[in-house]
Amino acid sequence: MHEFGVDEAGKGPVLGSMFAAAVAVDPADLPDDVGDSKGIAPERRAELAATIREVGAVGVAEITVERIDDEETDMNSLTVAAHAEAVDALADAVGATPTDEDPLEGYVDAGDTNAVRFERRVEDAAEAPVDARAEHGADETYAVVGAASIVAKVARDAHVEALAEEYGDVGSGYPGDDTTRDFLEAYVADHEELPACARESWQTSADVLAAASQSSLGEFEPDGGRAVEESAEETEVRSDGSGLRRTTLDDF
Repeated sequence: MHEFGVDEAGKGPVLGSMFAAAVAVDPADLPDDVGDSKGIAPERRAELAATIREVGAVGVAEITVERIDDEETDMNSLTVAAHAEAVDALADAVGATPTDEDPLEGYVDAGDTNAVRFERRVEDAAEAPVDARAEHGADETYAVVGAASIVAKVARDAHVEALAEEYGDVGSGYPGDDTTRDFLEAYVADHEELPACARESWQTSADVLAAASQSSLGEFEPDGGRAVEESAEETEVRSDGSGLRRTTLDDF
């Protein structure tokens, strides 16, 4: 089997799963524009992913929202798991039987500030014997990792399309996307809870829930939830901040 490349997509969104792909292929068989998926138009990504599957072997792993929200783990560990599971899926797809003397060899895009630590964690997490070399920006350095980046991103794109079929327009799923934020706010307003596709552990989800709760409380306060009227009188405060002044809810 050719050397493999591994990369993930969907680490940062507030909606949906993260995906990782492992690809084993002769780099000479890949189209010239294979590279970091983020710089490739969606339509072209889909075309490239189909070609990559034709000329190489592919394994894909999905890390679900439920796993992401598990308090017993973190995104660094889940990224390791995603890479390892993708490599194992690749080994199953090609029927490879690697051994400690003849392990699967390839490159992984480092998902940790310490690339050496990341590659060792991937090797330990994989069921198959693996010799992994992790580098930052590997999807721009090695065509085989760029191919994995494309396949992972297309898998993530398909996942978001499926969410849109179920919920309506959810945007890209990223916290900075106004459409995604609007979707979450509207869903919580209608259902008083987050949708199942939302990562509850993300700050964006917490912010949307908090805003909805505050808005709901305001509806039942005759003054809209305002505790006290602002005083027109100025309160003297000494330079050390210890002067007497009226206490308001802002002090707590």
